[in-house]
Amino acid sequence: MATRIYTKTGDDGTTALFGGTRVDKADLRIEAYGTVDELAAVLGVVLTHDIPEGLRQQLATIADTLFALGADLATPLDPPPVYSIPRITEEHVRVIEGWIDGHDAVLEPLKTFILPGGHPGAAHLHLARTVCRRAERRTVELSRREDLGPHVVHYLNRLSDYLFTAARAVNHASGMPDQPWSSGL
Repeated sequence: MATRIYTKTGDDGTTALFGGTRVDKADLRIEAYGTVDELAAVLGVVLTHDIPEGLRQQLATIADTLFALGADLATPLDPPPVYSIPRITEEHVRVIEGWIDGHDAVLEPLKTFILPGGHPGAAHLHLARTVCRRAERRTVELSRREDLGPHVVHYLNRLSDYLFTAARAVNHASGMPDQPWSSGL
């Protein structure tokens, strides 16, 4: 018999963390990793667009890392889990920083704020950036209540910077200039 996608265990408004502890579906931890899941879905949309292969590979790596981040957020550090869970490390942060630096090396320096848009892939990367910022806000709030380890918030902060830079890189590669913001007032 095939495994069913529905279990009915969440019908009471709770869900299980890794390790089995049940919490309310509106719990801040669920909100944090649910927003990370939403970010991964937006990146899935980005990957449907015609974007440079190097960026495509980076985004595929990030999407994979977001699943590890979701597992990290779904597994409290206290009590320590009895099984191995992937955790976000300083190396994840360094990789993102290296990619940002690589893109910045070929992009024109910013002199003003820019508007989201341009190439459809770039526009969706800007959307991903805003979802990432929300995930970061939820995770920061959670980190003020309990220990999440030293790198989760850093990763999300750097990832939003990467997504902004990646959007600019997609526009650059497609020959679309960044659209500067004009207050128009």
